[in-house]
Amino acid sequence: MEHTESREMRITRVFKAPIELMWEVWTAPEHIVNWWGPNGFSNTIHQMDVQNGGEWQLTMHGPDGTDYLNKSIFKEIIPLKKIVFEHFNPHFITTVVFEAIGQETQIDWSMLFDTADMREIVIKAHKADEGQKQNVEKLERYVANLQSEPKAG
Repeated sequence: MEHTESREMRITRVFKAPIELMWEVWTAPEHIVNWWGPNGFSNTIHQMDVQNGGEWQLTMHGPDGTDYLNKSIFKEIIPLKKIVFEHFNPHFITTVVFEAIGQETQIDWSMLFDTADMREIVIKAHKADEGQKQNVEKLERYVANLQSEPKAG
């Protein structure tokens, strides 16, 4: 097996939420727009076609007003199990694996870059490692808030 640690950023976290909810907040544009990206960023989702070969295009709006256009292609979608997408510029493959642990969900989120150098460049230029941690913390808060809202009906 190929050793990819030097080319990879990975974070694993257990969320106090059922797997169905975690899947929904990862795959529904009306949810992901609210938590995607590091602290201070907001998003405009242009397209999010969550199926094999589907496109995901969004603009991340930085706290300094800079816009970052992002384009990805979904490579593998296994409902309630796995999302794989290829991100362009910079190029990396993101794999998100969902695992139910009772009423909680473990997420294993990795980003695999073409080279160790590219990983280092992205970390230095964009603080991507810290950004990924902040992104997971935003997701955690978002899911907690969703679950604390009174249910309609």
